[in-house]
Amino acid sequence: MLSDIEIAWSVKMDPIMEIAKKAGIEEREVECYGKYKAKVSKELWARVKDYQDGKLVLVTAINPTPAGEGKTTTTIGLGDALARMGKKCVLALREPSLGPVMGIKGGAAGGGYSQVVPMEDINLHFTGDMHAITAANNLLSAMIDNHIHQGNELDIDVNNIVWKRVLDMNDRALRQTVVGLGAKANGVPREDGFMITVASEIMAILCLAEDLEDLKKRFGEIIIGYNRSGEPVKASDLNAQGAMAALMKDAIKPNLVQTLEHTPVFIHGGPFANIAHGCNSIRATKLAMKLGDYAITEAGFGADLGAEKFMDIKCRAAGISPDAVVVVATVRALKYNGGVAKTDLKEENVDALLRGIVNLEKHIENMKSYGVPVVVAINRFDTDTDAELSAIKERCAALGAKCAMSEVFAKGGEGGIELAGMVIDSIENEKSNYAPAYDVNDSIKDKINTIVTKIYGGSGVVYSTKAERQIREIESLGLDKKPVCMAKTQYSLSDNASLLGRPEGFTVTVNTVRLSNGAGFIVAETGNIMVMPGLPKVPAANNIDIDGNGKITGLF
Repeated sequence: MLSDIEIAWSVKMDPIMEIAKKAGIEEREVECYGKYKAKVSKELWARVKDYQDGKLVLVTAINPTPAGEGKTTTTIGLGDALARMGKKCVLALREPSLGPVMGIKGGAAGGGYSQVVPMEDINLHFTGDMHAITAANNLLSAMIDNHIHQGNELDIDVNNIVWKRVLDMNDRALRQTVVGLGAKANGVPREDGFMITVASEIMAILCLAEDLEDLKKRFGEIIIGYNRSGEPVKASDLNAQGAMAALMKDAIKPNLVQTLEHTPVFIHGGPFANIAHGCNSIRATKLAMKLGDYAITEAGFGADLGAEKFMDIKCRAAGISPDAVVVVATVRALKYNGGVAKTDLKEENVDALLRGIVNLEKHIENMKSYGVPVVVAINRFDTDTDAELSAIKERCAALGAKCAMSEVFAKGGEGGIELAGMVIDSIENEKSNYAPAYDVNDSIKDKINTIVTKIYGGSGVVYSTKAERQIREIESLGLDKKPVCMAKTQYSLSDNASLLGRPEGFTVTVNTVRLSNGAGFIVAETGNIMVMPGLPKVPAANNIDIDGNGKITGLF
């Protein structure tokens, strides 16, 4: 079997202008970045904003396991399958972060014969959006420290600055730092720290902003810390929002690429779902809906994280809702949830699968609770047996969810025809009655409790003393009527990564509650979640190389 990058090399890409034409984008609306990548201008939205929306399909998954689920691969394959069936389809995906690319997870360009290309470019720097976000974030950090150094007119409390620096790389050594050391000219010493770029509020704002003016306004609303009277200090108090927005003037434009089968794809924005809201930009999704009869998008990690945030944060902000949800699962992952070791997942074990299928059941129930039709996609492997596949189909039928085989990794769009047919059937014959899980006007604790008990299946929430104080502060500012973004491990429905399947009776511990005022949501950090991940013992970077001709190897 060829590697992902070898498969990508074997396929001839269409010039990006041909892809734009296929999507209904005019030449004047395209800004090319070489032959096979482009950004689209604001003039495109101005022209199509009144078009009728296409059908929106969200692809999500069960909780991820070391065996892999293939959510992005399935998303791309579904789009290619719909295109093969004569449907006009446009995809909207997230941009990869260098952290996972160089770490352990890998990229976000799909796999096998279900990929977006040029995959090397997409996974490595792409059009520079991540760097623009990093620069805008760190400009604000620099302006904070400069303001303090130059006399601190705003009386900023150096012990109560909540804004962190960022870097698009897994670097645990930067989690906690001290800045301003050395001579007086180097600034005022204080504790600081780094988050990975995809956890930055700048990333969240990019993905939720309607346009450049909205982006700049939201930047101004960012709370960077508090003065010594306990009052919030905003980026607008430092007059930073204009320069920050200037750094983002190109990054706000969605990126256009293609699948291996030349289906148009917007890739724009890439927040993680375990520490951020896990969805690509509203701008990209809305463009896909205006240009395609079907718009296919995804949300990060399992449905308890990315899909919940898609439903409760993104849909509210954008005024959109999905017409169907696809939940991706694998036989191997369900057996892993049933207690089978990773080394034994190729062996038939229906009993273990039935023990682990409760994880899939919970995600189906959750998605149906939003009032949206659900289709289960079984990402099929050659080691899956008929007995195992039949067991999944029977359980899905009992839960009222359609279930389709997906073989897009090995067969591309051809392997997603059954899935595409079921998605179309669900949209045409089942009405979507989308409703969010909670009212944003509920108290912060009530919103968190709803997510924990309704979506995760827990029994309640425990708050640290710090979190209790932070909630009171947010409420005193009158800024509590916002959606909640849970920062939680992706590996379990609970906040304990070792609790597989469908745990019950657990409590979730909230350690920190912080306000992303510009983004428009409240972040609750639970368990041992890290906003700056670290590299594994043997990082993927060890295997990546490039020759004198610029040919990259070892990249998946």
